[in-house]
Amino acid sequence: MQNYYKTISALVVASAFAAGNASAEVEYELHTGYTSEYLFRGLNLGQDLVEVGADVATEWNGLGLSAGAWYGSFDAPTGFGGTFSTTELDLYAEVSKDLGFATAAIGYIKYINDDTTAKNLGLLVDDAQEVYFSLAKEFFGVDFSLAYFWDIETDNDGYTELGASKGFELSPCLTLNTGVAVGYLAEQGQAGHLTAKVALDYAFTETATLSPFIANSWSLSDDNDTAYEGSGNEFVAGTMLSVSF
Repeated sequence: MQNYYKTISALVVASAFAAGNASAEVEYELHTGYTSEYLFRGLNLGQDLVEVGADVATEWNGLGLSAGAWYGSFDAPTGFGGTFSTTELDLYAEVSKDLGFATAAIGYIKYINDDTTAKNLGLLVDDAQEVYFSLAKEFFGVDFSLAYFWDIETDNDGYTELGASKGFELSPCLTLNTGVAVGYLAEQGQAGHLTAKVALDYAFTETATLSPFIANSWSLSDDNDTAYEGSGNEFVAGTMLSVSF
């Protein structure tokens, strides 16, 4: 799932904004990859995630505009010791503004789950919608971000995430990117997870980058009533290929 991550109409709107501003430039990115587990906010939602996505971004009257779509296929647990193949489509859009002391953003995410197989197994899989608010700022070469995700369709306990990331240039075409995120359930006053990730970005052309990565998540919740009930430490590995133009 992309955030940290929308429709064709949103892409057209962004392009129209850019056309109305001669100095604006529209940037596009396509990406695909594989991850051993579908790790979402410290939770293991399934195995063998294959994903594809597309993003577009531009600037209009001092506002950053971006939108995109993400599609993933994976094996989700049934809860009875087995798994079933399923898919998820995420549509998202964001408006951001550089306020000087920080960059503020407001965004929207729609999660659309393929629930046909789940219903046949007697499982309940809901779609969801979120609105999020975030602040981002660089301190001493480290990028910090704080985001609050407000679920407007189901209930994700007011999820908040504090993140920090830093890249280390190893050569003109190799960059080691590191990041850490802490999730917090605001409504329940309970920490969720601590997740760390390391990726090696290999820019083998001016527009294409291959990024093998590893990540580990540690559950911080001791509340049996949260989504993290029964969750534990999760280690994942994978790779991502992205092309920008």
